[in-house]
Formats: sequence, structure tokens, C-alpha cells
Amino acid sequence: MQEHKGEILIITGMSGAGKSTSINALEDMGYFCVDNLPPNLFLKFIEGILVSRGSVEKIAMVIDVRGGEFFYLLEETLSQLAEMGVVYRIVFLEAGDEELLHRFKETRRRHPLASKGISTQDSIIKERHLLQSLRGIADTVIDTSEMTAKHLTEELAEIITGHKESAMLISLMSFGYKYGLPLDADLVMDVRFLPNPYYDAELRPLTGLDEKIRNYVLENELTQDFVQRFIELLEFLLPNYIQEGKKYLTIGVGCTGGQHRSVAIVEELAKQLSAEDYCLNHYHRDIDKASRNAVIIRD
Repeated sequence: MQEHKGEILIITGMSGAGKSTSINALEDMGYFCVDNLPPNLFLKFIEGILVSRGSVEKIAMVIDVRGGEFFYLLEETLSQLAEMGVVYRIVFLEAGDEELLHRFKETRRRHPLASKGISTQDSIIKERHLLQSLRGIADTVIDTSEMTAKHLTEELAEIITGHKESAMLISLMSFGYKYGLPLDADLVMDVRFLPNPYYDAELRPLTGLDEKIRNYVLENELTQDFVQRFIELLEFLLPNYIQEGKKYLTIGVGCTGGQHRSVAIVEELAKQLSAEDYCLNHYHRDIDKASRNAVIIRD
């Protein structure tokens, strides 16, 4: 079976230790997150991901004792995933008994193992015993006893990327000014000053995803100077945004039609920022609009 080339994180551990906070943080980092998926459904889920041929690269799954009797199938399921060639990492969250008891009292939530005649404290002890072997095979164990939600988010970011500062999702978007400014952009850069491939009849039907357009745009001395200066600006801005606790940053790069220059620039920015371990995605809002409009005109 085809090996999944992306990142699969399995988040597990003690109830009340911060799994909900972790899954929210991972969503902010661009992960596709699944909470409380029974282990017996893992294989079907992963098979579906493999069939999608990499359309979902970063996956995070929370598994814990809420799965009931299915939870006991977890270790067997993990062995099957390994046989399928699926690479995964297990992050185990825990905290001291007193801290967990305090959190349950504070939130007034019921422990998933609690039942009639069993106290929260006894449920915590029972859960710790059940998870002992799983903790032993975890790649990373995080004790959240003294952690705030912010500190846990930073710890996860450091585990995943090696940099605590990366706990912000950066979205790079190309667009065409003729179709309007992107309303969700935090920063907008106008690249209409760069040489335009549109005026070359051979290049006009292509997009910034094509090598000929990339070469036309990126090999220009003016473009190279611009990209270097813009990257330097972002290297100054991004750590300061993160320091202020910003979780999302959308950067719009626009040219006239959103088909050539802005697409090539976004692809180059994504390449360079990815090399610095930032959590980011990129997309091209208007790349297909020129061809659709051409069809409408011919009709």
C-alpha cells in the first residue's frame, strides 16, 4: 500500500491533561484534526487518506479512553498501521493527580471513566493504569501540570517544527486586482510593477504554476531584488506578530488578473518560508478566472 508522505500525529493521554487545547492548536497550525475516532475505524480512515493521494498531508487524531471498549484495540491498530507503511508520532499528555482533580472540579465535568460509586480520584487512578503501556510507546510525553494553554501550544509547535514561534498559521494568497481586494488579507502586496508575461502571446495562456512563467518572472533582476526585500520584511514582522499572540496571518499578493506574476511570487514565497519551518499554506484565488471568462466570451 502507498505510504502516506505527510505528518500523522496521535494525541493521547490523561483526561483533563490538555487534549482539547492541543487539537485546537494543531488546527491553527494547519492540521486536519479528528477527535475521538474509535481505533477500529483508524484503518478505514487512513486508507481513505491514502486514496486521496496526499490531498491531506498533516493529520492529527485524538484517541483516549472515551472510545470505550474500542480503546483496547489501539495498540493492535497501531501495529497494523506500521505494517501498512504509515509513519506516525504519538504525543502523550499527562498531569499530576492533584492537578487533574482540580481541573475536573473547576470545570465541573465528569471524568469519562466515572460511574456510579466511583469517584473522580479513583477514575484518574484507573485511567493512569490503563494508559501505562501506551505511555511507554509514546514518542513524546508532555507534563502539563504547570502549563497554561499558551505554553502547551508553544510546546507542541516546538515538538512539530523545532520552533516555538511557529504556532501561527500563515496563508499566502495570490489574487487579481480586477476581481477585487481580498477582504480577509492582513497584508497586501501589489506586484503589478513587475514585467508582465500577459503581453507575450505565447505565455499569455499559461499561469504562474508553469515553468516558463516562473522563469520569466523570477529570473528578472527587479523581481529578485523585490523578493529578497519582501522576505526580509516578513522575517522582521512574523516573530513580532507571533509574540503578540496572533494565530492567523493572511498575506495577499496581487497582480492585474491573478494568473501570472502574483502566482509565481506566492509560489516562491511559500518555498522560502517553508524552508524556515513556518506553518503555512498557499493558494491562488483567481488563477482560473481568466480561462472561465474566455469561455463565456466565446459562447
